[in-house]
Amino acid sequence: MQRNFKAMSTTELKRYALKYRNEVEPLRELYRRRTPDSEATWFKLPTSKEEEQQQFELFKKMIDEKETTT
Repeated sequence: MQRNFKAMSTTELKRYALKYRNEVEPLRELYRRRTPDSEATWFKLPTSKEEEQQQFELFKKMIDEKETTT
């Protein structure tokens, strides 16, 4: 049975892709939905433990904000 991956929510699609790891098409659809590089947040490699902790805290904050909006 052919699934309609475009109609699935991102969460459903991720679950499906994890359950059926040998299928390529759900991964292609997830790739199409990704944030473009121009809009992505890039982190540089931390040079100290303090920088590492700051980046980690920022990353956690970003994840929390994203989870509350979805």
